[in-house]
Amino acid sequence: MDIRYIELKTGYCDNGPAWIGNVKESKSGKTIYFNDHAFQKYHGISGNYIDVESGEEYWISCVKKNGEDRHWAGNGKITIDRKVVDAYLAIVQADKLDDARYIAADIEDVFPVERISALLNQSNR
Repeated sequence: MDIRYIELKTGYCDNGPAWIGNVKESKSGKTIYFNDHAFQKYHGISGNYIDVESGEEYWISCVKKNGEDRHWAGNGKITIDRKVVDAYLAIVQADKLDDARYIAADIEDVFPVERISALLNQSNR
């Protein structure tokens, strides 16, 4: 599993809901799973991934060492999974989370591999 920054772009400019948490990649690397969603690479208007089921655009990236994951024009707190806080702090070389920028929460590691595989196989018929 890897830690990634995930931000919903559809319906928002640069201030959509955003998360930092564990993701799982498919064997091919074409699909990323996070929080009971599946995303595939996409070249959209403002996102680089699309939710396979909803069609919404997301921005997904590795977390930045400088902690500036949100777009420079964006705002809003980022929800970070409590399980990854220590690893994230090590990446950004910080001692604690900035409460003005982050909300620590429990995010379940739900990776819908079987459900999405069945959906994609059905749509390919």
